[in-house]
Amino acid sequence: MEAIIALLVVLGTLTACAGETVMDVKGALPMAAAPQAITYTAETKTYSDTIVDEDGTPLVSYSYDVPVLTAWRADGTAVEEARTPAEETALAAVETFNSRYEAWTEEERIEELVGYARQDRAWRTESGQEWNETSAYTENLTCTIYQTEHLVSVSASYDSYTGGAHPNQMLLAWNFDLSTGDFFSVETLASDSQAFSKAVGEEIVRQAETRAAEEGVDAGTMLWSDYREIAADWSSYAVSFHEDGMTVGYSPYEIACYAAGAQVYHLDYEQLLPMLSDHGKNVLELESQE
Repeated sequence: MEAIIALLVVLGTLTACAGETVMDVKGALPMAAAPQAITYTAETKTYSDTIVDEDGTPLVSYSYDVPVLTAWRADGTAVEEARTPAEETALAAVETFNSRYEAWTEEERIEELVGYARQDRAWRTESGQEWNETSAYTENLTCTIYQTEHLVSVSASYDSYTGGAHPNQMLLAWNFDLSTGDFFSVETLASDSQAFSKAVGEEIVRQAETRAAEEGVDAGTMLWSDYREIAADWSSYAVSFHEDGMTVGYSPYEIACYAAGAQVYHLDYEQLLPMLSDHGKNVLELESQE
């Protein structure tokens, strides 16, 4: 009889515990929330305006496609205030990325440009020269973004006219590792950075000399005479990634005269893959191509 009573007491205790687990939410231990996956989107936001002088004559016209990075929770809400350590890391990456482009839209930059244009107009007027709509200073930043799960690569063309014989063009590029939250130099993707740098430089020289031969001229005539040394330092110029490979761009004057225009060289991923480290393959999402 005592054994039966003891058994009933035990069963009653188990039933009460089970009831507490299901019904008594306040009494239950809190369950650890599953960590939300953080994703990122990079897109451009355009800032543009035309600023006129007191008489309505245009002084400055600008248009900047500024890259903007946003972190997102799994529920589709943007991470604006961190709730977890992972979100703190994500916001730090966003700040690092976005701060790189803040200078394009700072008021001081625009005011300085307008000041130069106003002075130039006054000087031309005093010199008997005309200032009209085509005389206005212009600045344009056009950006193209390529993104993978781990990479944001921005290639850009900055075109400006601030007087003179012709507009100016500058090719720019930035590469950002989403997994580390930092901008990086392309050589860090290689298993042997020196061998990688040398191989890419040699490929640029090969392509440059092939183009020159097709034009029936010597490469040293089509480009600056020290084009081989410039090609060897390729990672100091505009290097960006795209769906089909890596591009190295030289602005006018950097490897050739202005009349020759920008010089752009391309290497596909099949060429790059054997030289990449596991980290590099991961950033560029090339594992599946092995």
